[in-house]
Amino acid sequence: MYEEKIWLDHVTQYEDRYREQTNPDGTITHIPVEGEVLQEGTPQSAANFFHMECGISEAHALANLAVIAAIHARQKLDDLAGETYEVTLNNSEVYPFNTSQQTVALHTKRNNVNYTVQPEIVSASGGFINGVEITEKLENGFKVAFSGSAKQVKLKLFVKGGFYSG
Repeated sequence: MYEEKIWLDHVTQYEDRYREQTNPDGTITHIPVEGEVLQEGTPQSAANFFHMECGISEAHALANLAVIAAIHARQKLDDLAGETYEVTLNNSEVYPFNTSQQTVALHTKRNNVNYTVQPEIVSASGGFINGVEITEKLENGFKVAFSGSAKQVKLKLFVKGGFYSG
């Protein structure tokens, strides 16, 4: 856990006051004349700067984790969002035979076939329905059929997921 370091300015009685000293080689050295030290400053040292770098690095890593969490939350929302299709299936055969199978193209292509299709029977005519079958799921569509003696069945299909796995 990063602990904040409070940085203090070095404050003296005289700011930017120097004494000149002539060196034997002819150069001049400026020696600070601070006067009274009013506030001792935080040393600008490798240890203090490294402490700051560690805090920046930790904050950067935490920000990356937050971005990943946001991406995963968005993926979960995308997988919860669904599409609705209305399909009319017709059967021209006599029971127990059935020709009602129909291909449904998805409006939004999925990234995988791990999506669900929940059928709801809106109406049926000309006989009974044993059940609705969803088969041959692909990323861009699937097949739907009913079993039974009905001649026509109207379905509402709710498709959810298939964008992200895991």
